[in-house]
Amino acid sequence: MSKKYPITVSSWTLGDQCSFEERVKAAKEAGFEGIGLRAETYVDALNEGLFDADILAILEKYDMKVTEVEYIVQWAEDHRSYEQKYKEQMCFHMCELFGVNHINCGLMENYSVAHTAQKLKELCHRAGKYTIGVEPMPYSGLPDVKKAWAVVKESGCENAKLILDSWHWLRANQPVDLSVLEGIPAEKIVSVQINDVYERPYAASILRDESMHDRLAPGTGCGNTAAFCRMLKEKGIEPKAMGVEVISDAILAKGVAEAAKFNFDNTVKVLQEGWPEAMPEK
Repeated sequence: MSKKYPITVSSWTLGDQCSFEERVKAAKEAGFEGIGLRAETYVDALNEGLFDADILAILEKYDMKVTEVEYIVQWAEDHRSYEQKYKEQMCFHMCELFGVNHINCGLMENYSVAHTAQKLKELCHRAGKYTIGVEPMPYSGLPDVKKAWAVVKESGCENAKLILDSWHWLRANQPVDLSVLEGIPAEKIVSVQINDVYERPYAASILRDESMHDRLAPGTGCGNTAAFCRMLKEKGIEPKAMGVEVISDAILAKGVAEAAKFNFDNTVKVLQEGWPEAMPEK
Protein backbone atom coordinates (compact mmCIF):
# COMPACT_ATOMS: atom_id res chain seq x y z
CA MET A 1 0.00 0.00 0.00
CA SER A 2 1.29 3.45 -0.85
CA LYS A 3 2.08 5.01 2.51
CA LYS A 4 0.94 8.54 1.74
CA TYR A 5 -2.14 8.21 -0.38
CA PRO A 6 -4.02 4.92 0.02
CA ILE A 7 -6.72 4.87 -2.67
CA THR A 8 -9.82 4.27 -0.59
CA VAL A 9 -13.34 3.33 -1.59
CA SER A 10 -15.46 5.43 0.74
CA SER A 11 -18.27 3.74 2.61
CA TRP A 12 -21.20 5.25 0.72
CA THR A 13 -19.66 4.38 -2.66
CA LEU A 14 -20.55 0.73 -2.05
CA GLY A 15 -23.83 1.50 -0.31
CA ASP A 16 -25.24 -0.17 2.78
CA GLN A 17 -26.84 -3.32 1.38
CA CYS A 18 -23.78 -5.57 1.07
CA SER A 19 -22.15 -7.78 3.67
CA PHE A 20 -18.83 -6.76 5.15
CA GLU A 21 -16.97 -9.47 3.25
CA GLU A 22 -18.67 -8.50 -0.02
CA ARG A 23 -17.51 -4.93 0.55
CA VAL A 24 -13.92 -5.94 1.21
CA LYS A 25 -13.80 -8.44 -1.66
CA ALA A 26 -15.22 -5.95 -4.18
CA ALA A 27 -12.74 -3.27 -3.11
CA LYS A 28 -9.77 -5.63 -3.33
CA GLU A 29 -10.68 -7.09 -6.70
CA ALA A 30 -11.26 -3.62 -8.15
CA GLY A 31 -7.78 -2.50 -7.09
CA PHE A 32 -8.45 -0.28 -4.09
CA GLU A 33 -5.86 -0.12 -1.32
CA GLY A 34 -8.29 0.63 1.48
CA ILE A 35 -11.95 0.84 2.42
CA GLY A 36 -13.84 3.49 4.31
CA LEU A 37 -16.30 2.58 7.05
CA ARG A 38 -19.02 4.65 8.64
CA ALA A 39 -20.07 3.85 12.18
CA GLU A 40 -23.28 2.50 10.63
CA THR A 41 -21.52 0.07 8.31
CA TYR A 42 -19.35 -1.14 11.18
CA VAL A 43 -22.49 -1.78 13.23
CA ASP A 44 -23.99 -3.58 10.21
CA ALA A 45 -20.97 -5.90 10.27
CA LEU A 46 -21.53 -6.57 13.97
CA ASN A 47 -25.20 -7.21 13.23
CA GLU A 48 -24.17 -9.93 10.77
CA GLY A 49 -22.84 -11.75 13.81
CA LEU A 50 -19.23 -10.72 13.29
CA PHE A 51 -16.99 -9.76 16.18
CA ASP A 52 -14.01 -7.43 15.91
CA ALA A 53 -11.69 -10.42 15.51
CA ASP A 54 -13.83 -11.70 12.60
CA ILE A 55 -13.78 -8.31 10.91
CA LEU A 56 -9.99 -8.12 11.21
CA ALA A 57 -9.70 -11.67 9.88
CA ILE A 58 -11.72 -10.77 6.77
CA LEU A 59 -9.51 -7.75 6.16
CA GLU A 60 -6.42 -9.94 6.52
CA LYS A 61 -7.89 -12.57 4.19
CA TYR A 62 -8.11 -10.02 1.37
CA ASP A 63 -5.01 -8.04 2.37
CA MET A 64 -7.18 -4.97 2.81
CA LYS A 65 -7.17 -2.15 5.37
CA VAL A 66 -9.69 0.30 6.69
CA THR A 67 -8.19 3.71 5.92
CA GLU A 68 -11.14 6.04 6.51
CA VAL A 69 -13.53 6.30 9.47
CA GLU A 70 -16.66 8.46 9.57
CA TYR A 71 -18.97 10.28 10.46
CA ILE A 72 -19.39 12.42 13.57
CA VAL A 73 -22.25 14.94 13.34
CA GLN A 74 -24.20 17.36 15.55
CA TRP A 75 -21.07 18.08 17.55
CA ALA A 76 -21.88 21.79 17.86
CA GLU A 77 -25.14 21.15 19.70
CA ASP A 78 -25.30 22.06 23.38
CA HIS A 79 -27.46 19.03 24.14
CA ARG A 80 -26.50 16.03 22.02
CA SER A 81 -28.50 12.81 21.94
CA TYR A 82 -27.09 9.65 23.48
CA GLU A 83 -27.13 8.16 19.98
CA GLN A 84 -24.75 10.84 18.73
CA LYS A 85 -22.53 10.57 21.81
CA TYR A 86 -22.35 6.80 21.34
CA LYS A 87 -21.68 7.14 17.62
CA GLU A 88 -18.75 9.41 18.44
CA GLN A 89 -17.34 6.82 20.83
CA MET A 90 -17.89 4.16 18.16
CA CYS A 91 -15.73 6.16 15.75
CA PHE A 92 -12.97 6.40 18.36
CA HIS A 93 -13.16 2.63 18.85
CA MET A 94 -13.00 2.05 15.09
CA CYS A 95 -9.87 4.19 14.85
CA GLU A 96 -8.23 2.13 17.59
CA LEU A 97 -9.35 -1.16 16.04
CA PHE A 98 -8.25 -0.39 12.48
CA GLY A 99 -5.27 1.85 13.12
CA VAL A 100 -6.85 4.91 11.50
CA ASN A 101 -5.81 8.29 12.88
CA HIS A 102 -8.48 10.63 11.52
CA ILE A 103 -12.27 10.83 11.57
CA ASN A 104 -14.43 12.54 8.94
CA CYS A 105 -16.92 14.98 10.48
CA GLY A 106 -19.68 17.20 9.14
CA LEU A 107 -22.03 19.76 10.60
CA MET A 108 -25.47 20.45 9.19
CA GLU A 109 -26.41 23.02 11.82
CA ASN A 110 -25.45 26.64 11.15
CA TYR A 111 -23.78 28.48 14.02
CA SER A 112 -21.36 31.35 14.34
CA VAL A 113 -17.67 30.73 13.77
CA ALA A 114 -16.97 31.42 17.45
CA HIS A 115 -19.56 28.93 18.74
CA THR A 116 -18.60 26.26 16.21
CA ALA A 117 -14.89 26.67 16.94
CA GLN A 118 -15.49 26.23 20.67
CA LYS A 119 -17.51 23.06 20.06
CA LEU A 120 -14.84 21.78 17.68
CA LYS A 121 -12.26 22.40 20.39
CA GLU A 122 -14.31 20.28 22.79
CA LEU A 123 -14.64 17.51 20.19
CA CYS A 124 -10.91 17.57 19.51
CA HIS A 125 -10.25 17.29 23.25
CA ARG A 126 -12.49 14.21 23.43
CA ALA A 127 -10.78 12.76 20.34
CA GLY A 128 -7.39 12.96 22.02
CA LYS A 129 -4.77 11.44 19.74
CA TYR A 130 -7.11 11.28 16.74
CA THR A 131 -7.46 14.01 14.14
CA ILE A 132 -10.88 15.50 13.49
CA GLY A 133 -11.31 16.17 9.77
CA VAL A 134 -13.95 18.84 9.16
CA GLU A 135 -15.67 18.56 5.80
CA PRO A 136 -17.24 21.68 4.26
CA MET A 137 -20.46 20.94 2.35
CA PRO A 138 -22.50 23.57 0.47
CA TYR A 139 -25.83 22.62 2.09
CA SER A 140 -24.37 22.51 5.61
CA GLY A 141 -23.46 24.87 8.41
CA LEU A 142 -19.93 24.88 6.99
CA PRO A 143 -20.80 25.61 3.35
CA ASP A 144 -17.35 26.33 1.98
CA VAL A 145 -13.64 26.13 2.68
CA LYS A 146 -13.51 29.72 3.94
CA LYS A 147 -15.86 29.19 6.90
CA ALA A 148 -14.60 25.69 7.63
CA TRP A 149 -11.03 26.95 7.84
CA ALA A 150 -12.07 29.89 10.02
CA VAL A 151 -13.59 27.40 12.47
CA VAL A 152 -10.59 25.06 12.41
CA LYS A 153 -8.17 27.96 12.85
CA GLU A 154 -10.10 29.57 15.70
CA SER A 155 -10.38 26.24 17.54
CA GLY A 156 -6.61 26.39 18.01
CA CYS A 157 -6.41 22.60 18.05
CA GLU A 158 -3.49 20.79 16.49
CA ASN A 159 -5.76 17.82 15.75
CA ALA A 160 -8.41 19.92 13.96
CA LYS A 161 -8.00 19.74 10.20
CA LEU A 162 -9.96 19.88 6.94
CA ILE A 163 -11.22 17.31 4.45
CA LEU A 164 -11.66 18.44 0.86
CA ASP A 165 -14.22 16.74 -1.40
CA SER A 166 -14.30 17.71 -5.07
CA TRP A 167 -18.11 17.42 -5.30
CA HIS A 168 -18.66 19.76 -2.37
CA TRP A 169 -15.95 22.08 -3.62
CA LEU A 170 -17.62 22.55 -6.99
CA ARG A 171 -21.19 22.70 -5.72
CA ALA A 172 -20.07 25.50 -3.36
CA ASN A 173 -19.17 27.43 -6.54
CA GLN A 174 -15.51 27.62 -5.60
CA PRO A 175 -13.06 27.91 -8.51
CA VAL A 176 -10.52 25.14 -8.89
CA ASP A 177 -7.78 27.57 -8.02
CA LEU A 178 -5.08 27.64 -5.35
CA SER A 179 -6.27 31.07 -4.26
CA VAL A 180 -9.15 29.40 -2.39
CA LEU A 181 -6.59 27.64 -0.18
CA GLU A 182 -4.46 30.72 0.43
CA GLY A 183 -3.39 30.94 4.04
CA ILE A 184 -4.24 27.31 4.81
CA PRO A 185 -1.16 25.19 5.58
CA ALA A 186 -1.01 22.04 3.47
CA GLU A 187 -0.63 19.91 6.60
CA LYS A 188 -4.01 21.17 7.80
CA ILE A 189 -5.74 19.12 5.10
CA VAL A 190 -5.90 15.57 6.39
CA SER A 191 -7.62 13.77 3.53
CA VAL A 192 -9.22 14.17 0.14
CA GLN A 193 -12.32 12.75 -1.54
CA ILE A 194 -12.84 12.78 -5.29
CA ASN A 195 -15.79 12.23 -7.61
CA ASP A 196 -17.47 14.31 -10.32
CA VAL A 197 -20.56 16.39 -11.06
CA TYR A 198 -23.16 16.97 -13.74
CA GLU A 199 -23.06 20.33 -15.50
CA ARG A 200 -26.31 21.50 -13.90
CA PRO A 201 -26.79 21.10 -10.15
CA TYR A 202 -30.04 20.21 -8.44
CA ALA A 203 -31.98 23.13 -7.00
CA ALA A 204 -30.45 24.53 -3.81
CA SER A 205 -33.34 23.23 -1.71
CA ILE A 206 -32.63 19.63 -2.74
CA LEU A 207 -28.88 19.82 -3.34
CA ARG A 208 -28.26 17.28 -0.59
CA ASP A 209 -30.38 14.78 -2.53
CA GLU A 210 -27.96 15.11 -5.44
CA SER A 211 -25.03 14.61 -3.07
CA MET A 212 -26.55 11.43 -1.60
CA HIS A 213 -27.86 9.84 -4.80
CA ASP A 214 -26.46 11.31 -8.01
CA ARG A 215 -22.72 11.87 -8.03
CA LEU A 216 -20.49 10.78 -10.91
CA ALA A 217 -17.25 8.81 -11.00
CA PRO A 218 -14.04 10.87 -11.16
CA GLY A 219 -13.41 12.23 -14.65
CA THR A 220 -16.81 11.27 -16.07
CA GLY A 221 -18.60 14.59 -15.51
CA CYS A 222 -18.04 18.31 -15.94
CA GLY A 223 -16.00 18.98 -12.82
CA ASN A 224 -12.47 18.36 -14.18
CA THR A 225 -11.42 16.14 -11.29
CA ALA A 226 -7.90 15.95 -12.68
CA ALA A 227 -7.54 19.73 -12.31
CA PHE A 228 -8.83 19.49 -8.73
CA CYS A 229 -6.21 16.82 -7.99
CA ARG A 230 -3.50 18.85 -9.68
CA MET A 231 -4.40 21.87 -7.53
CA LEU A 232 -4.06 19.84 -4.33
CA LYS A 233 -0.78 18.34 -5.52
CA GLU A 234 0.59 21.82 -6.23
CA LYS A 235 -0.51 22.90 -2.75
CA GLY A 236 1.72 20.17 -1.35
CA ILE A 237 -1.08 18.24 0.33
CA GLU A 238 -0.24 14.71 1.49
CA PRO A 239 -3.59 13.12 2.37
CA LYS A 240 -3.86 10.28 4.82
CA ALA A 241 -6.47 8.80 2.46
CA MET A 242 -7.49 9.46 -1.12
CA GLY A 243 -11.16 8.67 -0.81
CA VAL A 244 -13.30 7.89 -3.83
CA GLU A 245 -16.75 8.96 -2.69
CA VAL A 246 -19.17 8.41 -5.54
CA ILE A 247 -22.65 8.17 -4.05
CA SER A 248 -24.67 7.07 -7.05
CA ASP A 249 -27.86 5.03 -7.18
CA ALA A 250 -27.31 4.40 -10.90
CA ILE A 251 -23.76 3.09 -10.54
CA LEU A 252 -24.54 1.01 -7.47
CA ALA A 253 -27.54 -0.56 -9.24
CA LYS A 254 -25.00 -2.50 -11.34
CA GLY A 255 -23.82 -4.32 -8.23
CA VAL A 256 -21.14 -3.76 -5.62
CA ALA A 257 -18.34 -5.41 -7.61
CA GLU A 258 -19.13 -3.47 -10.78
CA ALA A 259 -19.47 -0.19 -8.87
CA ALA A 260 -16.08 -0.70 -7.22
CA LYS A 261 -14.37 -1.54 -10.52
CA PHE A 262 -15.98 1.31 -12.47
CA ASN A 263 -15.02 3.87 -9.85
CA PHE A 264 -11.48 2.56 -9.43
CA ASP A 265 -10.76 2.47 -13.16
CA ASN A 266 -11.94 6.04 -13.62
CA THR A 267 -10.01 7.18 -10.55
CA VAL A 268 -6.80 5.76 -12.01
CA LYS A 269 -7.35 7.71 -15.25
CA VAL A 270 -7.81 10.93 -13.29
CA LEU A 271 -4.77 10.37 -11.06
CA GLN A 272 -2.57 9.53 -14.04
CA GLU A 273 -3.37 12.97 -15.40
CA GLY A 274 -3.64 15.06 -12.26
CA TRP A 275 -1.71 13.41 -9.43
CA PRO A 276 0.53 10.55 -10.62
CA GLU A 277 2.31 10.40 -7.24
CA ALA A 278 -1.00 9.23 -5.75
CA MET A 279 -1.26 6.26 -8.10
CA PRO A 280 -1.59 2.88 -6.37
CA GLU A 281 1.52 0.77 -6.24
CA LYS A 282 1.53 -2.25 -8.53
